[in-house]
Amino acid sequence: MSWITRFLSGFNSKKTAYNTHLKKKELYSNDHRLEELSQILGFVPSDATLYQKALRHRSSTSLEKYESYDSYERLEFLGDAVLDLISAELLFQKYPEEDEGFLTKTRAKMVRGETLSNLSKDLGIESLLEFTDTKGGVTKSKGILADIFESMIAAIYITEGYKVTFEFVRKVYDEHLNFDDLSQINDNFKSTLLEYAQANKMSLPEYRVVDEKGPGHNRTFKVEVSIGTEIFGNGTGKSKKKAEQEAARNALQILDVD
Repeated sequence: MSWITRFLSGFNSKKTAYNTHLKKKELYSNDHRLEELSQILGFVPSDATLYQKALRHRSSTSLEKYESYDSYERLEFLGDAVLDLISAELLFQKYPEEDEGFLTKTRAKMVRGETLSNLSKDLGIESLLEFTDTKGGVTKSKGILADIFESMIAAIYITEGYKVTFEFVRKVYDEHLNFDDLSQINDNFKSTLLEYAQANKMSLPEYRVVDEKGPGHNRTFKVEVSIGTEIFGNGTGKSKKKAEQEAARNALQILDVD
């Protein structure tokens, strides 16, 4: 290959990369969601591409303009940890006389999927989700809405730092959660199902993982619960324990147990 050919080849590669950059830049600048997101956050996002990634479901990464890692999943992983820390600090300040057991249980209720899903809806984040549903298989489920709340927390943490993230989470919880009601919620569905089975002289509930999906750092488990030979419910979650609790809750609904 002559030096002229090598030069032209390198020039064309750089030109292609530059054009791709311009197309992405144009895509980002035309995204109307950023204005809506600014109103939700109370500030203008300093890194538009990061916040767009925080709102992008993996189904959209099949499009040519995205890489496979351009979805919210990595951010969700970080956001989960940040939210755990902030929730713990908030409770530590709010309940100076409560013991570790109370704080742990209340934090679990603050960061559980249903709570975060409701917060996404209340804030209007739900309408900003980007997904490609060519086969009708993607829906704005509670799990997805909880995921994008966590990924949004990660984006705020990365761009604005811990202090701003803490104040954002504190404001959201103060405005949208009733802590008195939250502390009264019984979310140990496995225990309730076990007590029901024992009281009615039934076989003890058994839980079985029937499916696992996703990469190692972000797996989703599907569990079914059976009593005797009959399957009473199934559930999904980011851990086996969460999936078992969801399966038990569905079983209690079928059994019409409060």
